[in-house]
Amino acid sequence: MRIVVCVKHVPDVQADRTFGPEGRVVRGDDDVLNELDENAVEAALQLVEEHGGEVIALTVGPAPAAGAVRKALQLGVDAGVQVTDDRIEGADVVRTAEVLAAAVRHLAATEPVDLVLTGMAALDGLTAMVPAALGATLGWPALTLAAEVTVDGSAVRTRRDVGDVSEVREAALPAVVSVTDQANEPRYPNFKGIMAAKKKQVTVLDLDQIGLGEGAADAVGSRSVTLGAQVRPPRAAGEVVVDAGDGGLRLAAFLAQRNLL
Repeated sequence: MRIVVCVKHVPDVQADRTFGPEGRVVRGDDDVLNELDENAVEAALQLVEEHGGEVIALTVGPAPAAGAVRKALQLGVDAGVQVTDDRIEGADVVRTAEVLAAAVRHLAATEPVDLVLTGMAALDGLTAMVPAALGATLGWPALTLAAEVTVDGSAVRTRRDVGDVSEVREAALPAVVSVTDQANEPRYPNFKGIMAAKKKQVTVLDLDQIGLGEGAADAVGSRSVTLGAQVRPPRAAGEVVVDAGDGGLRLAAFLAQRNLL
């Protein structure tokens, strides 16, 4: 089977994240492969180890975004594709899904793509909307937030955990599936994998090459605009109450004062 796994280069969650004057996240040298995408890579590798085939890492972004693909290659992915074009800059969820869908169709033109896997969310925006938008754009079933993924013949089956309930869903291939961080334990790149990644191919494409060039201007850009962003104020210190026998009354008064009773 042929699996495309979508990966993204995002600011390290341990670093301070800020917005530039144009309302976009400032990216820098500390950007890394989106941590939740590692679960998608692992799910893809496990499926190919079981059924055979290849895994292709796909990313959309400027030149440094190739770092996400390179990390996926080190983990064992077979090949990488990066779509980079100045016209994509600032793309929102819908536009990103449209570019990803065009890239998947481009890949499928030479050999069918059976499955597209993504992480449950990107840790820069945390919308968790791209997988569903990608499925809608491709016209494929989208099974999101999967804690388990299996393939049986021409169908994919997922388990989605919602509280104390588990939903088992099935769809015909090709399909889009997003996996949670509970789906697996991502492997670490070893020395052999790191060295092998240097020899693997990364294909760089622009919008014209995937059919979103001249005459398809509506398929790039952004439909949403960030109007403003502020640093979250520091959390105020809590009030310490020493119980001198009236702690219950004081707690009740505190809740009543805030209309919490």
